[in-house]
Amino acid sequence: MVSSTAPSGLFWIKSKDNDVYEEQGMSFLNSGGNGTESISVGSSEGLRLIPHITMQAFCENSQTAQLIESASSDRRMAKVALTTHNGSIQGAIETYRANPTPNLIVVETSLSPEKIPQALEELAEFCDAGTNVIVLGHVHDVLLYRQLIRSGVAEYLVLPIDANALVSAISEIFVADDAPPIGRTIGFVAAKGGAGSSTIAHNAAWVSAQVARKEVLIVDMDMAFGTAGLNFNQDPPNGVADAVYAKENLDATMLERLISKAANNVNLLTAPGTMDKTYDFGPTDFEQVIELVQNTIPLVILDIPHLWSGWVRNTVARLDEIIIIAEPDLANLRNAKGLADTIRALRPGESEPLLVLNKVGVPKRPEIASAEFASAIGCELIEQIAFDAAMFGTAANNGQMIAEISSGSKINESFQKLSTKITGRELPEQAAKFGGLDISGLLKKLKRA
Repeated sequence: MVSSTAPSGLFWIKSKDNDVYEEQGMSFLNSGGNGTESISVGSSEGLRLIPHITMQAFCENSQTAQLIESASSDRRMAKVALTTHNGSIQGAIETYRANPTPNLIVVETSLSPEKIPQALEELAEFCDAGTNVIVLGHVHDVLLYRQLIRSGVAEYLVLPIDANALVSAISEIFVADDAPPIGRTIGFVAAKGGAGSSTIAHNAAWVSAQVARKEVLIVDMDMAFGTAGLNFNQDPPNGVADAVYAKENLDATMLERLISKAANNVNLLTAPGTMDKTYDFGPTDFEQVIELVQNTIPLVILDIPHLWSGWVRNTVARLDEIIIIAEPDLANLRNAKGLADTIRALRPGESEPLLVLNKVGVPKRPEIASAEFASAIGCELIEQIAFDAAMFGTAANNGQMIAEISSGSKINESFQKLSTKITGRELPEQAAKFGGLDISGLLKKLKRA
């Protein structure tokens, strides 16, 4: 908002050239190449969404309108109610003469530097208190920058920029600098039924919690057939269905009562595992649950069922990381390719989906080579899990994880590597080799003997 009462904080971001201007601890940055780098999601915490706000954009050029449209597809903008208009500062003035202003106005202007402040001052007369203004200009001018900041403009960005730059600027305005970190969300999704996505998700979570010493929550989203309770030998009376059905009554206290403890640092939101009702959820029904658990638990593993619905699509689009679980055969390849392409389209500018191949080496089964499989779907292959019916069958029947029944096995080493990938933590050398037991002293004694 351009007024004496408007917010005056500023975050300057990268655009085209390579100039840097400093002003009272704030910087005006122009970068080379194609604008700002793509979003780099940290490996230890989640990406915070922009809160529910209203935003209206006024674009003079079609390229700017395309920029706004691209920005709206960023998952950080999922809660933003956006309206785009053709027009400039004058168009915004005419619009707000008789209409209330939104939380954020983004306005493009091709006016000369000496005319921009005056036009914005006129716009300020019609802005409600609390309205922020981002100006998209075409002029690199330090004096203009200083004048706009003093007048209360929240951002001045020099076109051309990319969508990530604009979204980052909006995020800087509405997400507090001192906001606490939130939990990282990782979704495991199977390319085909029976690929073992749940088993891999549960074992990777267990290793992350026990060996990497990281608090983890497993959310079993397969309401009728979920196996998180069985795999951890738990039968809690409540779980994820109660959280979803609570809707507006759900809060942190209630959610804490619904979460069950499976082991040290391992927490569960189990599925009912019953078919006494149908589970037809709306596209956004899981949003509140995920946001609440992110506030208290640093790593949230979502065990996503093998189906495609509005709520699955919406959930996949908003997670920090997606891991596709597949077997090395043709049907899995086709489905994994479709999943990977869809995930990329849903998450432009985000991290690529990752691939884990499971049940590798089934006797007498023709298999697609792992490198060929990964190349065909365009995903990074982060781990291969060998086929071992006896080991996995024993673990499932006992309600245990692989590390509990065979901590020194190659399969458990695979889960340790997967844990390192999803937590961003390197496992201690002894823990990686001996499943968390420090036997270095014993080895020294044996060597001396």
